Amino acid sequence: MILDIYKDALEYSAKDWKTLVLLGVICLFSFLLLPAFLLTGYNYRVINTAVHGVINGRDPLPGFDDVIDMFVDGVKVVIVQIAYLLVPAIVFIIFAACAGQLHGMASSVLMIVGCLITFVLFVVACLMQQMGLCHMAYHDGAFSKAFAISEIREVIDEIGWFNCIATYLGLIIITLVIAAVVTAIIYAIFTIFGISGAILGANPGGIFILGAIINSLVTMFIVGPYLSIFNARSIGLLYTMQI
Repeated sequence: MILDIYKDALEYSAKDWKTLVLLGVICLFSFLLLPAFLLTGYNYRVINTAVHGVINGRDPLPGFDDVIDMFVDGVKVVIVQIAYLLVPAIVFIIFAACAGQLHGMASSVLMIVGCLITFVLFVVACLMQQMGLCHMAYHDGAFSKAFAISEIREVIDEIGWFNCIATYLGLIIITLVIAAVVTAIIYAIFTIFGISGAILGANPGGIFILGAIINSLVTMFIVGPYLSIFNARSIGLLYTMQI
């Protein structure tokens, strides 16, 4: 089932390259903050499509209509993400403050314990956060459903904690592999060009710089948006495993 989710999401994310480029343009201006909310809002739409769809279905990519609604959804997503991550952050700060009052081995041991507990809470918070967004989308955007802890925990219980964690680990691995492979291919091509240029007596420095620029553009306008949609789609389909 998990492999089916990956297969669906990989194919789904490549349905419309124009959408990827448009998301890349929005990402280019995300430093202005407002476009960043449009990105999170669009990813939420991908999740919403997934939780109301089926694996290997024919769901289309969401459109860019109702930009204001997409912006509002993006704001809601960011609030949910911050709210869930506050718990591990506060726990870490408490442990760090307590460790600062101690000395020597006691301080180090307490800090190590604090880091381990924080890491576990961080993993749980991320999982609850993502399932919370799916739960909100499934209930027609009801903001309170993103924090319905008992309901979300039941969803994860039905899917299986192992399945959820395994899926997320897989997403991380696939994301890193795709990004690394694309970067390696681009740099390999321009390395060949650079070596060929050097043999012919040209300065390869400009070729390598061009390769770095091309890699940045491909990452921003194609690979980044593609992986963003891929992850959002996978999360939404994971949620449907309990329905």
